[in-house]
Amino acid sequence: MNNPIRIVIATPHPRYDSLEFNLVENKNLEVLRVREKSDLEIHKLLKFNPKYVFFPHWSWIIPEEIHMKFDCVIFHMTDLPYGRGGSPLQNLIVRGHTETKLSAIRCIKDLDAGPIYLKRNLSLLGTAEDIFLRAIRLMSEMIELISFDQPEPIPQNGVVTEFKRRSINDGDLSRLKKIEEVYDFIRMLDADGYPSAFIEKGHFRFEFTSATLNSEDVVAKVKITRSVQ
Repeated sequence: MNNPIRIVIATPHPRYDSLEFNLVENKNLEVLRVREKSDLEIHKLLKFNPKYVFFPHWSWIIPEEIHMKFDCVIFHMTDLPYGRGGSPLQNLIVRGHTETKLSAIRCIKDLDAGPIYLKRNLSLLGTAEDIFLRAIRLMSEMIELISFDQPEPIPQNGVVTEFKRRSINDGDLSRLKKIEEVYDFIRMLDADGYPSAFIEKGHFRFEFTSATLNSEDVVAKVKITRSVQ
């Protein structure tokens, strides 16, 4: 029996624990999980000597000494080169997309510009949490395929479109005009670790989750807190 292929899964988010568990179950893989920025160090990676370092959801810059030494694979939720940049899920939904591609790309110096290993279709229906969990199932398959087949990544081709990272204030519902937009804003921010869509009125802040779209209205849960203003 051949020695297992060593890979690293780098993400701090607990929702990716299931991804790690699924990959550990594969006896042909040896998996190291990196949960903190401080643990992504060149000497630790050299000691483990992985074939690939996968970044399912990583919010920090990957040091050049690492992505120059190792095959670092980033997952990005757009059909690259369309949608390079921040907040891909939210930027897709506000633009009216109901489907996208999950792209696995090699990390290079320029943001989201690396060559592409694989793309897979991804539905954008449901809450942000639903979409993330759907993407995780795809990532598990893609990581195994890349690890075992070791495809050569292909340079991106097409018109480059860049997304701007959205801020907390971009979740303000008060400026919207259509009921469908209200629904989309609530669901696209409805995930653990994300600030909810909101309205501030007087001394109070109203935060919305668990939205359902009906023919004439949106029904959602609301959390009311005192406004910081």
